Parts: sequence; C-alpha cells; structure tokens
Amino acid sequence: MNPTSRDPRVVVEVLSEALPYIQQFSGKTVVVKYGGNAMTEDTLIDSFARNIVLMKEVGINPVVVHGGGPQIGELLKKLNIESRFVNGMRVTDAETMDVVEMVLGGLVNKSIVNLINQSGGKAIGLTGKDGAQIRARQLQVEHQSPEMTAPEIIDIGHVGEVEHISTELIEMLAARDFIPVIAPIGVDEKGRSYNINADLVAGKVAEALGAEKLMLLTNVAGLMNAEGEVLTGLSTAQVDDLIADGTIHGGMLPKIRCALDAVKGGVKSAHIIDGRVAHAVLLEIFTNAGVGTLITDAD
Repeated sequence: MNPTSRDPRVVVEVLSEALPYIQQFSGKTVVVKYGGNAMTEDTLIDSFARNIVLMKEVGINPVVVHGGGPQIGELLKKLNIESRFVNGMRVTDAETMDVVEMVLGGLVNKSIVNLINQSGGKAIGLTGKDGAQIRARQLQVEHQSPEMTAPEIIDIGHVGEVEHISTELIEMLAARDFIPVIAPIGVDEKGRSYNINADLVAGKVAEALGAEKLMLLTNVAGLMNAEGEVLTGLSTAQVDDLIADGTIHGGMLPKIRCALDAVKGGVKSAHIIDGRVAHAVLLEIFTNAGVGTLITDAD
C-alpha cells in the first residue's frame, strides 16, 4: 500500500522535519500579518488560529497584526457612507474613522481573539492606543501631474504612518503566555486616531521587537518572476535589483518594501506567504519547502 498523508510513517516524517525548526525558533518572536483570504474563508480561518496556538505551544512567541479593509467597506456601505480612495488608500474623515475603529478594534479584533482562544490559546486584543503602543502621524500623500511645477499635498484625513512603536505591553503579554492581537490603529501626541496599513504596522512592530521573522499573508503564491515562478531565498540586494528592473511593481511593491525595510531594520527574515493555503504559517516555518518568498539580509 502506498503511504498517504494519514500513514503513520508520513506523520513521523513530518514531525521529524519540523523538529530542528522548533528547536531553532523556540523562544523567538514571530510577527504575523493576518488578512486577505485567510481572514474570510472558514477553513483558512480555523487553520490560522490553530497555527498560532501551536506556535505558542512549542515555545515561539507569535504576535498577530491584522487588517480588515473589506469589513470596513462593508459596514460603511450599510451606513451609506461613501468610500473614496487615493493611491489605493481610503480617504478617512472623522466619521469614517469612527467606523474604522469599530470594525478593526472591535468586530475584527475580537473575532480573531475569540478564534485563537477557542483553539486553546490565550489571546489578548489590542489597538495601537492601548499602552500608547503605536505613535502615529498623518500620512502625507503627494500628487504631481506633468503640467505641475510642484507636487500637490492631498489630505486623506485620518490615514497615518508609524512614528514610534512601544513594545513594553506586547513583551509583558508574551512573557505571560498571552498572544497579542493588534489592530493597526495609531494615535498622535494630541490623541487623534489614525488608520495605518496593517503590513506597515506589522513590519514596524517586528523591527521594534527584534523579531526572528515577519510573515505577511497575501492572496498570491509569493513574489514571482516574469515566467510566473515563485522567487524565494532572496537577499535584500536581490530584492532591490528586482524593484529597480521593474519585476516587482504594482500592488506587490508596498508589501515587498515593507518586508525589505523590516529585514534592513534588524528582523532576521521576512516571508511573503500564500494565505490561501491551509496551515500556510506552519508550512513556511516548519518545513523545508515553505509556501512563499523568503527575504533575508544574507549576501
């Protein structure tokens, strides 16, 4: 009889392959940005929660940062609040920001916390406001057309960028065996709230924590070359070259820049992984093959 995925020999082989990775990463911090299909499909939601709990059980300290753009858009539509976008970013006035906080800091955040807890973990939901973790400033968006002599600054409201990350609360929770789940809402020195891109927050949190890994879940197989093949084992220099020659472009560019900045900022490795694959997080950490693109600062 041919071995199958349920054959005990296969199970033992998989566990044996995972052992050196468990030993290598035990006690280390892994920041995971959670979003896309992995957040909307039931089987993927369940596998993600189990992956996070298993990581904690084997001694790794996972920190989850989540998005929630589709959920925000859905509630805005129900409330008859128009969504406008500039360069792919939602224009966020005070009314929209109230909805963003309700969805990200409430509905989505507590749903993820509940899922992890139901899988046997101990998750705590936070926003960047809690413990003043994420100090933000307003994001300046420039637009310039050929006929303009200087760029125009476009005010997109309560959309921010990270100014500073405080890690004290995250580290305290992790040390007490809790799993921090962070909504990407920051606050400035005057107490104003800002919606920040979740990839960016995850990258900055990983840098501030000196994380072993940053994992960004996406809806694609990873970074691909012109032939459609997934590229992995890339150095930061190689990624810079791929940006320069146009291989990395469009919607993938901001995500890759986030991963690149994190690695250049001290994170050991960044992973762009396919969140459409069940148990993608464990497959990337604990197997030789992985399911995405790995970026390190190696020469």
